[in-house]
Amino acid sequence: MELKERAIAGTLESSDVYIVIEPNSSGIDIELKSSVLDQYGDDIKKVIYVTLNEMEVKNAKITIDDKGALDVVFKSRLQTAIMRSAKSKEFNWN
Repeated sequence: MELKERAIAGTLESSDVYIVIEPNSSGIDIELKSSVLDQYGDDIKKVIYVTLNEMEVKNAKITIDDKGALDVVFKSRLQTAIMRSAKSKEFNWN
Protein backbone atom coordinates (compact mmCIF):
# COMPACT_ATOMS: atom_id res chain seq x y z
CA MET A 1 0.00 0.00 0.00
CA GLU A 2 1.38 3.37 -0.97
CA LEU A 3 1.28 6.12 1.64
CA LYS A 4 0.27 9.54 0.31
CA GLU A 5 0.29 11.92 3.27
CA ARG A 6 1.05 12.26 6.96
CA ALA A 7 -1.59 10.64 9.14
CA ILE A 8 -2.22 10.16 12.86
CA ALA A 9 -4.09 7.59 14.94
CA GLY A 10 -4.46 7.06 18.67
CA THR A 11 -4.05 9.14 21.80
CA LEU A 12 -1.52 9.70 24.55
CA GLU A 13 -3.88 8.25 27.17
CA SER A 14 -2.81 5.36 29.37
CA SER A 15 -3.10 1.96 27.64
CA ASP A 16 -3.20 3.56 24.17
CA VAL A 17 -0.64 4.35 21.49
CA TYR A 18 -0.14 7.50 19.40
CA ILE A 19 1.10 6.81 15.88
CA VAL A 20 2.24 9.25 13.20
CA ILE A 21 2.96 7.74 9.78
CA GLU A 22 4.14 9.42 6.61
CA PRO A 23 5.59 8.51 3.24
CA ASN A 24 9.28 7.71 3.10
CA SER A 25 11.40 7.15 0.00
CA SER A 26 13.84 4.67 1.50
CA GLY A 27 12.18 1.78 3.32
CA ILE A 28 10.83 1.61 6.85
CA ASP A 29 12.07 4.05 9.49
CA ILE A 30 10.62 3.62 12.99
CA GLU A 31 11.06 5.83 16.05
CA LEU A 32 9.59 4.02 19.06
CA LYS A 33 9.03 5.37 22.55
CA SER A 34 7.23 3.13 25.01
CA SER A 35 6.63 3.05 28.74
CA VAL A 36 7.10 -0.73 28.54
CA LEU A 37 9.94 -0.90 25.99
CA ASP A 38 12.29 -2.86 28.27
CA GLN A 39 9.70 -5.55 28.97
CA TYR A 40 7.83 -5.76 25.64
CA GLY A 41 9.98 -4.02 23.01
CA ASP A 42 10.52 -7.15 20.91
CA ASP A 43 6.79 -7.98 20.95
CA ILE A 44 5.88 -4.40 19.98
CA LYS A 45 8.33 -4.44 17.06
CA LYS A 46 6.94 -7.78 15.89
CA VAL A 47 3.39 -6.36 15.83
CA ILE A 48 4.63 -3.34 13.85
CA TYR A 49 6.48 -5.36 11.22
CA VAL A 50 3.76 -8.01 10.86
CA THR A 51 1.10 -5.32 10.38
CA LEU A 52 3.22 -3.42 7.84
CA ASN A 53 3.84 -6.66 5.95
CA GLU A 54 0.14 -7.64 6.00
CA MET A 55 -0.78 -4.24 4.58
CA GLU A 56 2.08 -4.30 2.07
CA VAL A 57 3.66 -1.06 3.29
CA LYS A 58 7.23 -0.89 1.99
CA ASN A 59 8.17 2.77 2.58
CA ALA A 60 7.13 4.65 5.71
CA LYS A 61 8.43 6.87 8.46
CA ILE A 62 6.62 5.95 11.67
CA THR A 63 6.80 7.76 15.01
CA ILE A 64 5.23 5.85 17.89
CA ASP A 65 4.55 6.91 21.48
CA ASP A 66 3.19 3.88 23.34
CA LYS A 67 1.55 4.17 26.74
CA GLY A 68 1.20 0.44 27.37
CA ALA A 69 -1.28 -0.48 24.64
CA LEU A 70 -2.26 -4.11 24.13
CA ASP A 71 -1.24 -5.76 20.85
CA VAL A 72 -4.75 -5.54 19.40
CA VAL A 73 -4.93 -1.82 20.14
CA PHE A 74 -1.46 -1.32 18.68
CA LYS A 75 -2.38 -3.18 15.49
CA SER A 76 -5.70 -1.38 15.00
CA ARG A 77 -4.12 2.06 15.53
CA LEU A 78 -1.37 1.25 13.01
CA GLN A 79 -3.90 -0.07 10.48
CA THR A 80 -5.97 3.09 10.91
CA ALA A 81 -2.96 5.36 10.44
CA ILE A 82 -1.95 3.45 7.30
CA MET A 83 -5.44 3.65 5.80
CA ARG A 84 -5.66 7.37 6.52
CA SER A 85 -2.24 7.99 4.99
CA ALA A 86 -3.05 5.97 1.88
CA LYS A 87 -6.47 7.67 1.62
CA SER A 88 -7.96 4.23 1.17
CA LYS A 89 -11.44 3.08 2.09
CA GLU A 90 -10.94 -0.49 0.88
CA PHE A 91 -9.54 -2.92 3.42
CA ASN A 92 -10.42 -6.42 4.59
CA TRP A 93 -10.55 -5.95 8.40
CA ASN A 94 -10.43 -9.70 9.15
